[in-house]
Amino acid sequence: MMVIGLLIIGDEILSGKRIDKHFPRVLELLSARGLQLAWTEIIGDDRARITASLRRSFGSGDIVFSCGGIGATPDDHTRQCVAAALELPLLLHPEAKEKIQERIADSARENGVQPDFTTPENLHRLKMGEFPQGAGIIPNPFNKIPGFSINAGQSGAHYFVPGFPVMASPMIEWVLDIYYAHLFHRVPHLEKAVCVYESAESALTPLMEQIEIAFPLVKVFSLPNIGDAVTRRHTELGVKGDPVQTEAAYRKMLLGLDHLKVEYHPA
Repeated sequence: MMVIGLLIIGDEILSGKRIDKHFPRVLELLSARGLQLAWTEIIGDDRARITASLRRSFGSGDIVFSCGGIGATPDDHTRQCVAAALELPLLLHPEAKEKIQERIADSARENGVQPDFTTPENLHRLKMGEFPQGAGIIPNPFNKIPGFSINAGQSGAHYFVPGFPVMASPMIEWVLDIYYAHLFHRVPHLEKAVCVYESAESALTPLMEQIEIAFPLVKVFSLPNIGDAVTRRHTELGVKGDPVQTEAAYRKMLLGLDHLKVEYHPA
């Protein structure tokens, strides 16, 4: 089974200056394709931490999407950290150079002038196309400046996209549809739950443990809600996983709740 992880990079997320939108959007993209996210990590703009996290993720064999830090300003470190983690040089990718220059030309035309690729500003923009040796590119339909991939389509592949969700989202969607369409909806999944009212989680724990022992392809979950002026205190108790075992586990769960004589209703 493919394990998918998400790295979100940027001080602005940790400081609260920006509210993260990558996590819910990636969940949405994966869910629509019958895939699941296994883990997420948020890291500030610190080269040592980013490099250490990338070394771990490259060694995991997971499929990893990384959002943020691939620009060319002093607070963008992701490209350099990937190169350091893999002990590879950064090189100007020829196709990335072409796309960046296309963007420069587009901007010049919009302003009614001829593009000059030799200005210091435009030469600096080419740094956004410096990727670790052997990287592939990820097209950017928003402004043409690409992201990059390492080992695309293989075990342990990593995909690096901008921190702007309007760019990152279609780029991640492109990666999924190009490289992983053969894995869509391959793992059947079912989730069923009830709301159990006025009962402590500790009273439900033995039943949860029994279900997980009896049905190894099922995970049991409980989400407590302390209640408020309009909502009664309750626990959302459920099972998820292999559809056949989930149906059986759900029936066992209902029988167990009846035995405990607690009030519950479908979630």
